[in-house]
Amino acid sequence: MHLAETQQVTPGRRTQSAVSAVPGPRAQAPDGPAQWHRVLTLLADVSLFIGTRTIWTQAATHRLILAAVISLCYAAILVTGVLALTVRRTRSLARLDLVVLVTAVVLALCAWALNHGGGDEALLTTQAAKELVHGHQLYDHPWPWLFRIKGVALTATTTGGYDYTYGYPPLAPLLTVPFLWLGHGGAPATAVATLALIAGAIALWRLVPAQWRSAATMVFLGFGLLPSYARQGYPAIVALALLIPVVVRWPRLGARGRLGAVGVARAACLGAACAAQQLPWFVAPFLLAGVYAVRRGELGGRAAARVVLRITGIAVLAFLLIDAYLIVTEPGPWLRGIVLPLTQGAVLHGQGIVGISLYFTHGSDRLDWYGHASMLLAAALLALFVLFVRRLGPAATVLPWCAFFLATRSQDGYYLMMTPLWLAAAVTAPLPEFAGAWQPRPRFLAGARRRPVRLAAVPLLLAPALVSAVLAATGSPPLRMDIASVRPLTPGAISGVTLRVANTGDDPLTPHYMLTTGQGMTRYWPLAHGLATIPAHGTATVELRAPSGSFTLPRKRSTRLRLRAFTGGPQTLSTRDVRRSELRVKG
Repeated sequence: MHLAETQQVTPGRRTQSAVSAVPGPRAQAPDGPAQWHRVLTLLADVSLFIGTRTIWTQAATHRLILAAVISLCYAAILVTGVLALTVRRTRSLARLDLVVLVTAVVLALCAWALNHGGGDEALLTTQAAKELVHGHQLYDHPWPWLFRIKGVALTATTTGGYDYTYGYPPLAPLLTVPFLWLGHGGAPATAVATLALIAGAIALWRLVPAQWRSAATMVFLGFGLLPSYARQGYPAIVALALLIPVVVRWPRLGARGRLGAVGVARAACLGAACAAQQLPWFVAPFLLAGVYAVRRGELGGRAAARVVLRITGIAVLAFLLIDAYLIVTEPGPWLRGIVLPLTQGAVLHGQGIVGISLYFTHGSDRLDWYGHASMLLAAALLALFVLFVRRLGPAATVLPWCAFFLATRSQDGYYLMMTPLWLAAAVTAPLPEFAGAWQPRPRFLAGARRRPVRLAAVPLLLAPALVSAVLAATGSPPLRMDIASVRPLTPGAISGVTLRVANTGDDPLTPHYMLTTGQGMTRYWPLAHGLATIPAHGTATVELRAPSGSFTLPRKRSTRLRLRAFTGGPQTLSTRDVRRSELRVKG
């Protein structure tokens, strides 16, 4: 009716009335961008604000050129925000997505130029590169002097020592060698990680559909999360960048039984990622199992097995080629080095279930069960993924990291450093890709029996991991510790303590002590006098010296002060809350 009336007013010409100007689906131009695309571009643009003020403040004090560049990035963010909400053409919004990416890259490079010293990961990787250049042994070679720099974190072990060695596959040091000219410290390794992060962002930006490109910028370079890990020199960033071409449209890998040149390159990237850091070792089985299930639904069992074997063979070959020099020159140290994170026995740390023993109870005499729980959960999740691949297929890049929630080392970096893979799978490997995937169905399970048995498999597979976690969390601290005396140094510091330690367990224990004031671990207190090993059901008096000769008491009375004792065989933790008065009135 309205259209007819309009045509009567202006014959031969189509006009728009006030009613049709009301916002709605029809108000959008035929070739205009979808509103969710505008919002996504805007969110990516907003994410660049996070952390930008900090680097601008740094630059404004002594690097004015960088400060000017960052100010231009501010202007780009503001202009892009306006245009993202006002442009009419999809192509124009796509160009704005490119502007957001370029702005994010510039900000990442500016942040690296201001903060490129790195942490322990960067120092270890740079030193490993130097050792390679000079033909020295890379693995099983401690470099304690690297950790004397203020602010460099130490990884303490339950055996009373610290890990001073390189414990990753060698790709990151190999890539760092050409950047050693950048100078001392961890700058070469942080440059490699930052460039790898930018390369990964560009790769994902190019490989996903145009409407999702700003999301790629956001998860890689926005929020300041992954760029900060890159500036710390984490080899996992290199592994992440190599996994991007593997994960994008991964269910189509080997389609119709052929890999082709692109498929071979993707398989090689998987092997290279495994040669950069150990985290890809956990996601690779899920991807291979998923490819087998999808290909078997398409081609049958034998053809699917051949595809997966070719992918695995290429990946293993790439891994071995990268590691070849070290495999030949130091096979034993190489093998011990690349599995070190799994065998080093590092102390508990992280936001996972280990927090029960670390913060909510006074320890446990069954810490080994956290490791058992993590491995059992990883195996259970892989089994469930195979059983329910049609439903769980898109989660192949998320499920592996769930196992770390039960591990002894469960810090959030294990989760968030791989989050771009979550986006890559969500956009390019949706549920319909797995509609025809093969799922194991034994012949004796038919009809009405199939569904109950499938549902029963879930708790049966998860139960061992959950039982192991409960065993670890409900353990009792094997040592009772009391402060006998304190050696004051100043009104606010002490130089040592004397403890009475009772072993309530059935095994002799060799404890290593530390006094902590926060969520992290500190240096161990050396034993000055007393028994190093406390016999089963025995009691001993031990005298401890403060690290570096003194321990400053926290000024805030609300700070929780805890005396901890770790043992390595078996792995146990005993904790005692310490009142400030105990460290002041005695001695």
